[in-house]
Amino acid sequence: MINMISNKVVLITGGTRGIGFGIAKIMAEQGCALAIMSRSSEEKISDNLDKLRSIGSPVLYYSGNLNSSDSRKTFCDISLKRFGRIDFLVNNAGVAPKERKDILEMTENSYGFVMDINLKGTFFLTQRVANIMIENLKKGIKNKPKIINISSVNTYTASINRGEYCISKAGISMITKLFAVRLAEWGIDVYEIRPGIIQTDMTNVVKDKYEKMIRGGITPIKRWGYPEDVAKAVRAVCSGDFDFSTGEVINIDGGFHLRRL
Repeated sequence: MINMISNKVVLITGGTRGIGFGIAKIMAEQGCALAIMSRSSEEKISDNLDKLRSIGSPVLYYSGNLNSSDSRKTFCDISLKRFGRIDFLVNNAGVAPKERKDILEMTENSYGFVMDINLKGTFFLTQRVANIMIENLKKGIKNKPKIINISSVNTYTASINRGEYCISKAGISMITKLFAVRLAEWGIDVYEIRPGIIQTDMTNVVKDKYEKMIRGGITPIKRWGYPEDVAKAVRAVCSGDFDFSTGEVINIDGGFHLRRL
């Protein structure tokens, strides 16, 4: 028999650094138990896991590959065995191309690497967790579950030197819509949070370029975004304050999405 903890439980992919770590930290501070999956070995990211555990909420870590069906199944199985419930899923994990190349030079290997993790892995983990959430609701667990997909301004902004990333994030936007429609009958809300220029390891490789663009006014709010900016949006959604909303896109981009003359 599986014991169920009283804490709400959030599953987070890619939750050990960058945006994902910011989300994990703020949700732990809200009293949520964390189940985190990323590709890193536990030893490699032990410092960040220790920081999360020091907050006081339970933390489960699983080193797995989002592209792997076995990893996705194991992650869900051990999360249920440990906590007995899943209240929130935050699909945050994503990879950039190993090498930025013009779309006229992009390789099939690079395309497959990005799409398998960012899009295929996210879709099928969402499918698995959605079915678990439905089963829990059938058992009478009235926890108002939510699914949150972290996308990017590249859902609509073309970057021709990383086309595979743009395509994968545009796909995340459609995954949000599809599951929002399909799961509405169960009261499972689905959201897309769309970060802009966020200071993380991924953007450090083009830090000078982005700093120049920010100073030049590419965003009305002239500063970098930070992981905690995205994390606050996740916290707000999970709070239940947006319960008459599903399929919603929340822009955390300093106003980048605004068209201006």
